[in-house]
Amino acid sequence: MNRAIIVLGLGMTTMLTVSAGQASEAVELYAAGSLRAALSDVSQAFTASHGVTVRETYGPSGLLRERIENGEVAQVFASANMEHPQTLAEANVGGPVVLFARNRLCALAQPGLTLSTENFLDVLLDEKIRLGTSTPKADPSGDYAWELFNRAEEVRAGSYQVLDHKALQLTGGTNSPVAPEGRNPYAWVMTEDRADVFLTYCTNAVLAQRDSKMLQIVQVPEDMAVGADYGLSLLDRNSPAAIGLVMYILSPKGQQILSDYGFNAPLHMGD
Repeated sequence: MNRAIIVLGLGMTTMLTVSAGQASEAVELYAAGSLRAALSDVSQAFTASHGVTVRETYGPSGLLRERIENGEVAQVFASANMEHPQTLAEANVGGPVVLFARNRLCALAQPGLTLSTENFLDVLLDEKIRLGTSTPKADPSGDYAWELFNRAEEVRAGSYQVLDHKALQLTGGTNSPVAPEGRNPYAWVMTEDRADVFLTYCTNAVLAQRDSKMLQIVQVPEDMAVGADYGLSLLDRNSPAAIGLVMYILSPKGQQILSDYGFNAPLHMGD
């Protein structure tokens, strides 16, 4: 999509940079947990170039949406799906939603487990294998896992019922245990031996493997592959600083940082 069209769609034909007089204004960014590493770097780069502080709040996108609906003040919302910011837009809480990054599901597997793209479904269906996921509705990663279950059903009848029944919702929920400070939550779940296989975003899997090098990353077979579209929404059109942050995320510099972290950044090359 042409970046000029995106700008018009967000109502940002002006104020694409933040003036020095507005540099003291902080921006409240609410973003999906899977964006923490990438958007932290984007925010730091934005602060360095514009002198604007970004206050970052990360968590499951569905829970963040609920917090915004309940009155918490967020000016920019970066979700791991398009649905949650679109729900806010339909309630006149936010503006149009822009697809700014893409991700996909991978599997984290315990060391020693024989899991590959070729035997993927066989292993997941094995009654002895504990399958971990995030929490649907609260965290889009969980919704994407159930989309994978639906695709597995198309590959082999009866798969959905087995996977739906056995899936352990270990992260992303209101009452999910929190990883210790400094630990990757998915690596922590696996090193705590709560699952044999965990379905998460490929970008999360890479970060988890950096935390615990023994973990395996396995690609999902094409006939079950699930992509994730990330949506960006400006919630405060009256804040030049918030507008500036949105434009920075959509800019070549912001898209390059997302790409460096393994996201497919659709605006990276420009149109």
